[in-house]
Amino acid sequence: MALKILDTVEVIETMENYLTVIRPKPDIRPMLDISYEIKGQSVILNEIRPFWDNPSEIMTIPYAKATYTKAKNVWKIYWMRANLKWYPYGPRLTVKSLSDFLKIVDEDECGCFKG
Repeated sequence: MALKILDTVEVIETMENYLTVIRPKPDIRPMLDISYEIKGQSVILNEIRPFWDNPSEIMTIPYAKATYTKAKNVWKIYWMRANLKWYPYGPRLTVKSLSDFLKIVDEDECGCFKG
């Protein structure tokens, strides 16, 4: 089940404001950029960069995910391990808002999201 239209608008506004702050300068973006995508109930943060051995090809690497649980009105936090599977983020499993999720990703106290 996807997010409701009003919820989606709020998510897009929150994410666009966040990207405005964290994206690299325009001259660096061809080498490293940050994006997000909404898939169903989840918001996924991605790193975009060229392949190291073929710079003409671009790869998108997801690194953080928040999934909204309507029944509990919380966002569950996940990080992607090297095996390309999502795992719950141990220090903080849920947050009340998407903004709180983004703060946790920025702090990255365990080095799970950005290494």
